[in-house]
Amino acid sequence: MTDEPLRVALLTYKGNPFCGGQGVYVRNLSRELVRLGHQVDVFSGQPYPVLDPGVRLIEVPSLDLYREPDPFRMPKLREYRDWVDALEVATMMTAGFPEPMTFALRARRLLRHQPERYDVVHDNQSLGYGLLRLGRPLVSTVHHPVQIDRRLELAAATGLRRLSLRRWYGFTRTQARVARRLGHIITVSESSRSEVVELMGVAPQRIDVIAVGTDVDSFAPDPTVARIPGRIVTTASADVPLKGLLPLVEAVAKLRTERPVELVVVGSARPGGPVATAIERYGLADAVRFTGRISDDEVRHHLRSAEVAVVPSLFEGFSLPLIEAMACATPVVATTGGALPEVAGADGETVLLVPPGDAEALAAAIGRALADPGLRARIGAAGRERVVQRFTWRAAAVATVEVYRRARLSYLDGR
Repeated sequence: MTDEPLRVALLTYKGNPFCGGQGVYVRNLSRELVRLGHQVDVFSGQPYPVLDPGVRLIEVPSLDLYREPDPFRMPKLREYRDWVDALEVATMMTAGFPEPMTFALRARRLLRHQPERYDVVHDNQSLGYGLLRLGRPLVSTVHHPVQIDRRLELAAATGLRRLSLRRWYGFTRTQARVARRLGHIITVSESSRSEVVELMGVAPQRIDVIAVGTDVDSFAPDPTVARIPGRIVTTASADVPLKGLLPLVEAVAKLRTERPVELVVVGSARPGGPVATAIERYGLADAVRFTGRISDDEVRHHLRSAEVAVVPSLFEGFSLPLIEAMACATPVVATTGGALPEVAGADGETVLLVPPGDAEALAAAIGRALADPGLRARIGAAGRERVVQRFTWRAAAVATVEVYRRARLSYLDGR
């Protein structure tokens, strides 16, 4: 049993590879599991993930209520299929976020029809009640507790928005209850492990820390791509307080009084939001550029052409953009939020670290890097070496399989 190939059902309530890390995690982990000889079926709601050859996609369609270009849409009557669809719409109409809950119910229905098909079910942070009593060994990945996002958004909100945010994040209570009933949880850093214990009440002995990785052959320096003087790059999967874009924009405004700089944001700004307002207030329309959704090749080009990459997040459970930038030998300025120091390494050696939310410190560290080519070269090279040695998807897959096998043994012993 210890070496036999496993049949894995990998569940993700959304698989978008261009927005957040869930789609990236599912694609890369599933590919490496298959390369190790295991069979992987990915169960996903919309937007569906991009998967590699050998990985099968099983669509678990929702009503896709948050799709572009018409988020919070009201579906037509003919679109309703069952009571789960009605629950999804009712939750949205009362300001809640239904997708983790309704995805788990739909996935449960599919899995219960074929209980012997899979050796293990691996949930990617949906943590809905529907996952309990599946009749199969269950492992769940919690990248970081969403309670942290809730806390930061509430701190930045006022008035009625605070009330709507409390309702929107109501699903986090369910996630914590479900997580406390699971025997095997994977998280991506020691920092996240501590937060899962504190905020979700999970017993620490039930949590395995498995760092995620990047493709160090794909995300690598390219000597044919010239570094553009004064270019700074950052990645923001969403324009929310957690990602720290506002203090970075304020830092760029300060830097512009000292030297020519350009900030490229891989992502989009929320129209009328605090970041867009700050860009207008500081007169930075010609200095800050948002790329929107772009391909991996375009992301790599921006990382390779920048003199400095910045990870300004107030908290991260890991940070894929951080290790992608480091793998490209682009020197990084990052905050000490969450797991960022754990991932990035020692200040002044593989990264320049600053306190989260401190625009002055960000400006000083970025300015220091821009002014010192030798420092940039040294930190960039050391950062890449750290990623090559520590953060690969194959290593993540090997460690994940060990958790699968322990979950199977626990399940068989308790049956």
